[in-house]
Amino acid sequence: MSTINRSLETIKQKKSEHEWQEELYIGTAESEHIEMYLKAIWYIRERGEEVKVSSIAKLLNVRQPSVVQMLHKLNDANLVDYNKGNIVGMTAAGNRIGKQMIRNTRLLEVMMKDALKIEIDEEMVCGIEHHMKTIFTDALCTLLKHPRKCPHDHSIPLGKCCK
Repeated sequence: MSTINRSLETIKQKKSEHEWQEELYIGTAESEHIEMYLKAIWYIRERGEEVKVSSIAKLLNVRQPSVVQMLHKLNDANLVDYNKGNIVGMTAAGNRIGKQMIRNTRLLEVMMKDALKIEIDEEMVCGIEHHMKTIFTDALCTLLKHPRKCPHDHSIPLGKCCK
C-alpha cells in the first residue's frame, strides 16, 4: 500500500457511540506535506483568490514543478480537483483537512499570545498543528473561550464546540 493510500485510510472519519471523530494524525513526513498544501489552498481560497500553481508555490516558498507534482498526488487521492493548467479546487475531504489545519494554527497562536503570554513561534505552531486531534482542538478552543479571531486578525473556523 502506498504512503498516500495509508494516509487516506487514517484520514477517514470514525463513528463513535455519540459523535463523529476525525483522525488527522498520520505520522509521516508526507502526510504533513499533504496537510500543508491543503492548508495553503484553503488559505488562498479564504482570501477570495483563485488557487493557482503559482500562488501555492509563492505561499509555500517552493518551486512550481513541486506544486504540480503534489497536486497530482492530491488529485489522485481525491483531496483536490486539478487538471494541468487549471484552477485548483478542493473536494469535501480536502476542504475538511485544510480547514482543520487553519483552525489548529490559529488556536495555537491565540494560546501562545493570550493565554501563555509568549511570542508566537510559527515554527513551533507548524510542528504541533499536524498532531492535534479534534478532541484536543475543541478542548483548546473551549479553554480559550471560542475566540473568533487569531492575533493576525484572521477568522478562526468554527468547530462543533462553538455551536
